[in-house]
Amino acid sequence: MKNNSAYYKKRLKPIPKYVLVIVLSLVFFSPFLIMVTTALKTNADAFQLPVRLFPREIIWNNFPEAMAKIPYVRYMMNTIFITLLSVVGQMVATPLVAYSLAKIKWKGAPIISALIMGTMMIPYTVTMIPLYKIWSKLGFTNTYVPLILPTFFGSPFYIIIMRQFFAGLPNSLMEAAKIDGAGEFKRYIAIALPLSRPALTTVGIYAFINAWSDYLAPLIYINKTEKLTLSLGLQGFLNQYSVDWTHLMAAATIFVIPVVIFFLFFQRNFVEGIATSGIKG
Repeated sequence: MKNNSAYYKKRLKPIPKYVLVIVLSLVFFSPFLIMVTTALKTNADAFQLPVRLFPREIIWNNFPEAMAKIPYVRYMMNTIFITLLSVVGQMVATPLVAYSLAKIKWKGAPIISALIMGTMMIPYTVTMIPLYKIWSKLGFTNTYVPLILPTFFGSPFYIIIMRQFFAGLPNSLMEAAKIDGAGEFKRYIAIALPLSRPALTTVGIYAFINAWSDYLAPLIYINKTEKLTLSLGLQGFLNQYSVDWTHLMAAATIFVIPVVIFFLFFQRNFVEGIATSGIKG
């Protein structure tokens, strides 16, 4: 009996954890589900009482109509252009900076690392106006330069992720390559970068999501209609006295799909990168 009791306790012990995970998953998934189901309704159906989660009649035309109501393709191309260059910038600059802080011994590395971590505590709203004045003086407002160029200098959060990963790499690998005659840059290219693929994937996903869904920065620097990104272009469904909810949700659904696909495609590497970027401080 004791053995049976211990067996059932062992089997039942993880059930509360599974229930909690399922409940939290439903909570986080529900806004996405509401967005998709609303995109398939008519405006009358969306507000008809009693409110139903699923549409009484599926309206697929909401999607092409939403794309026709605003210059959706143009905004999409603008967003893709900014996102691709932003991801490239982060993927080039971030590992370079992180490697120099983690694996190259120089006196200023601890100070620079502390300063980079310190900048993470400064909210964007503090630097927003000074940055705008700088870019305005340089004549780069209403261009994509303020959105893209900073990514080629790295981001503090991404640098810390990569630095933690590089710090966890065995020094013996670098020393062996050094003995074989490999220079610092050769060791970075041939050893550090291939081994850091999980962390690089994590940085790439974060950079993609942040650039794709960024609303505040384009709002500050972009005023011309033809240069708007999708996050700003969706405001075209907001009228002064009403909101076209069904078309807005349809456009938002199309807007979210690339992020979902990108995450699902790199999910395994993303989780691995998060798990391994904190091996060593």
